Amino acid sequence: MASKPIFFLIFIFFLSSQSHFSGAQTWIKGGYWYANGEFPIQDINSALFTHLSCAFAEVNASNYQLSIPSASEQYFSTFATTVKRRNPSVKPLLSVWNGISATGKSISGEKVNDSVLSSMVSTSSTRKSFIDSSMKAARRYAFQGIDLFWVWPNSTDLSNIGVLLDEWRAAINSEPRKPGESPLILTIAIRYLPTIGTVTYPIDSIRRNVDWAHVVAYDYHLPTRENFTGVHAALYDPSSNVSTDFGISEWLNKGMLPSKLVLGLPYHGYAWKLVNSQDNAVGAPASGPAVTMDGSMGYKAIQSYIRDYGYGAASVYNATYGVNLFTSPTIWINFDGEEAVRAKISYSKDRKLAGFNAFQLSNDDNWMLTRAAQEGENQGNKKHLLLKIILPVSLIAIIAVVAMLYCLRRRKVKSEGEMALGTIPSPRVNLSAAESFGSYASHLQVFKFSNIKAATNNFSSANKLGEGGFGPVYKGKLPRGQEIAVKRLSQTSTQGAEEFQNEVTLTARLQHVNLVRLLGYCTEKEEKMLIYEYMPNKSLDLYLYDPIRRYVLDWEKRVHIIEGIIQGLLYLQEYSNITLIHRDLKASNILLDYDMNAKIADFGMARLFNKDVNEANTDRIVGTYGYVPPEYVRKGIYSIKYDVYSFGVLLLQIISGKRNTCYYGPQESLTLLEYAYELWGDDRGLEFIDTSLDDSSSTCKIMRCMQVALLCVQENPDDRPTMLEVFSMLKNDSTAATTPKRPAFSVKADKNTGSTSASQQEICSFNDPQISELEPR
Repeated sequence: MASKPIFFLIFIFFLSSQSHFSGAQTWIKGGYWYANGEFPIQDINSALFTHLSCAFAEVNASNYQLSIPSASEQYFSTFATTVKRRNPSVKPLLSVWNGISATGKSISGEKVNDSVLSSMVSTSSTRKSFIDSSMKAARRYAFQGIDLFWVWPNSTDLSNIGVLLDEWRAAINSEPRKPGESPLILTIAIRYLPTIGTVTYPIDSIRRNVDWAHVVAYDYHLPTRENFTGVHAALYDPSSNVSTDFGISEWLNKGMLPSKLVLGLPYHGYAWKLVNSQDNAVGAPASGPAVTMDGSMGYKAIQSYIRDYGYGAASVYNATYGVNLFTSPTIWINFDGEEAVRAKISYSKDRKLAGFNAFQLSNDDNWMLTRAAQEGENQGNKKHLLLKIILPVSLIAIIAVVAMLYCLRRRKVKSEGEMALGTIPSPRVNLSAAESFGSYASHLQVFKFSNIKAATNNFSSANKLGEGGFGPVYKGKLPRGQEIAVKRLSQTSTQGAEEFQNEVTLTARLQHVNLVRLLGYCTEKEEKMLIYEYMPNKSLDLYLYDPIRRYVLDWEKRVHIIEGIIQGLLYLQEYSNITLIHRDLKASNILLDYDMNAKIADFGMARLFNKDVNEANTDRIVGTYGYVPPEYVRKGIYSIKYDVYSFGVLLLQIISGKRNTCYYGPQESLTLLEYAYELWGDDRGLEFIDTSLDDSSSTCKIMRCMQVALLCVQENPDDRPTMLEVFSMLKNDSTAATTPKRPAFSVKADKNTGSTSASQQEICSFNDPQISELEPR
């Protein structure tokens, strides 16, 4: 008998959920188009929106009627018909603001107490003049609604706005309309907080009268008014109440209906100039705006700036604040990228808000942000549709039990994954500046073992891509079609928890177009698996040493690959916040994407230290034979010159197609480095080069590459160039390049000094036990 009330409650829940789904309102997808911009109306992809606002009309200071600037009238008159050509169901809105001067002052934080809107709302006659003229203008230009974009009203204005909305709605309801003509939509822009000083917005009036209120959830922090970096559109802020989440919660606590709130999405960001390039966290000291006069930058301009001046660096999504951040030595930019937009759409769905409103459309880059918002909406709709399908009355009890077990199991798996990751030891780093990686995996996905097993077809041999010192690597495909590469720790691997921890702590924080991106990890069932983006063209070594595939890589493609490797190393050594030494740079760890872009992979051996430290040492010697510099073999010393040495070896392999595990020369007694040095010194370098290569039409010459490579593999690390110098020498033939000395580990005597290399003498004189720990990978 006790079960009857339970099933009765479940039945009631089912009916209410069905009613909720069937009665759900249309998800609003809005956006502002600025009439005085350079973005043509016909270029708006109106198919991506439900509502589009033409901005901005103004109010005449003499008669308080709505006024459209004469320079903009041609745009207002054609806006509605133009956007409806691509999407007949889109609803165009006429947006009114406080004028460019007053609005600009409001955004910058200045009080505007004598604005034309303040005067307009103060008396009944001026309100009526404005209301009547706004409705006539909307109908004249075929708009289906009116939007009031008033960013910063004063406390007196707030009560008058409530009266304005009451009178405006009454006028709309009583308006004589043509047959089939719908009442005008009425919307308003509101601040992210419901109070200004001690006065609250007229929430009851807003609830009664507007179709929705657009929360202006941006411009919280500006470089023109603050000397510390700040996230201008923070979804969350752990250190203050200046965030979208706090603001939305305040509105709801004051009685605002979530179905009346539309979240504002900024398609712009702000750039600060840092005081100290080493201090680039949120809240770091800044000396004012950067890049532009006020620091403001549209998303398209930000993307262009990162491409042109970011030295290959990429923005990083910060889940703590819900924002994308980009830092390039002294420039700090925060903005909403695709990840931030998806997060905000997901947030809006969870809070049951009515939709989003983007400001402004011309700042989008090929509609990337708008499509990201679309993806978030589609995910939410799919969830609702799935629930509606799988809740038939006959199975509700079974489904409820299954759902309960599924949720408990999922929480347990996630908890196990997080606990397992938490038990991994921290990086062996002796430097205080590198100890702030506590939140390294906050934005990584924790994968279930069953999902990875299904994605890789139970780790089948057909899906196996290869195997390294860590273990086998498998190709997989996730349910939504995304291809992944799964690196699974082998039970017999010479590597283990330390390398796994390195991959998570380091790779997760490195965001660059020439580094392979880590998507997540799996530690369930005592597994240690890393999930990466899939590289369809596999690794560089498969092309260099193959008699057929090597022809795929002509000199133009090889130059492109060389430049990609250099950009990746420059990021690791110069442009990231810490100095990172890869310690295993080789052809098999250079992966190639669809466009043959080079991406550095495998950070299991990597080490990091502070910018002001030149070198460090270790008691554990690891690496790959032929790529390890002499100072590391002898004394365990590593610095940025370690990777420079490895790059030199790799560069010689790229231009020659020769392995460094073979011997060359007439008696086959020379290593790859010695062979290259002998030929270069005898002006016979062409004999070393892959015969299929032709650099006649390239500005990057093969012999220049050979000289630079030999400079990189010199015995003394102080003689080797930095990667910045390598970049300069290869990019500009006029840059001076010294004569290389005999490479490390040489047996033959140098012509200039008459002696063999110190590394070869030392290695030949005794058997260093540390060398035996070198790990072939």
